[in-house]
Amino acid sequence: EMASQEEAEIQISELDLLSSMFPYEEEFAVTDQLALAELKHYVENESAEMPSSKVQFVLNVKTELPNVSMVEFSMACALPIKYPTVLPEITVRSSLLSRSQQILLNSDLKTYLMQNFSGEPCMLSAREWVKDHAAAYIDKDLSSSSMMASDATQSEATMFTRLWIYSHHIYNKQKRKNIIDWAKELSLSGFCMPGKPGVVCVEGLQSGCEEFWSRVRRLTWKRILIRHREDVSLENGGHAEIQKQRKFPTLEEKCFDAHGARGNHMDLGQLYHFLEEKGCADIFQMYFGVEGH
Repeated sequence: EMASQEEAEIQISELDLLSSMFPYEEEFAVTDQLALAELKHYVENESAEMPSSKVQFVLNVKTELPNVSMVEFSMACALPIKYPTVLPEITVRSSLLSRSQQILLNSDLKTYLMQNFSGEPCMLSAREWVKDHAAAYIDKDLSSSSMMASDATQSEATMFTRLWIYSHHIYNKQKRKNIIDWAKELSLSGFCMPGKPGVVCVEGLQSGCEEFWSRVRRLTWKRILIRHREDVSLENGGHAEIQKQRKFPTLEEKCFDAHGARGNHMDLGQLYHFLEEKGCADIFQMYFGVEGH
């Protein structure tokens, strides 16, 4: 029973974040206000009944196509009561997609979410994926021969990955040592900001990042999740090309002088400026749902 209350709280905070990031109806709209009211009531009252229906909402994403000025995709979303333990239900549509392109797009989105966000809030990441990838499905020729060819070339390209990990807090000395040691062992760079909240960024070959994440998430955490993930395919995947993608030279611990009682609350303003220097200011909003400065 406790778990589902916690899941409901996560849903509400994620919906709050979406409405603060996308204040206009045409970008984000809750289509089932009653379900949302039930969900809030459930979180606020110990004795309340579990909501009978899922919160439903629409996210609209505009993206640019090389030859067409602007395409809009609509994401019809529903959060099952047990989300984020289970995946959200999302259907992406656009007037420019054929039926088979739409089916493929939706199944690829689901696969992406399954592989990267089991048990974690992922609506922003899903929206980001649609923004980055959906337009490519409009021109997809779905005859099997062309599909095979594109899959083959896809696997030859080496992937460079950057993971932005969020933790409720990172104080433990041993965990902090693991983070630095494992990154070194897996040739990853980035930074770790201990305290509350804890922020870890690792970048390098996709396989190294995935191994790092599978080790880190096995440690005991109050809460840890991947807030954002970037994947870039490297044509020939040589050392020089990998180095060129890096935004951080090594992995080091960054302490931004704190103002908390135990000196454990990091100065988020300093974190913002650090990210801005590295050309990652937009990440700050993904972590904290507000503009920096």
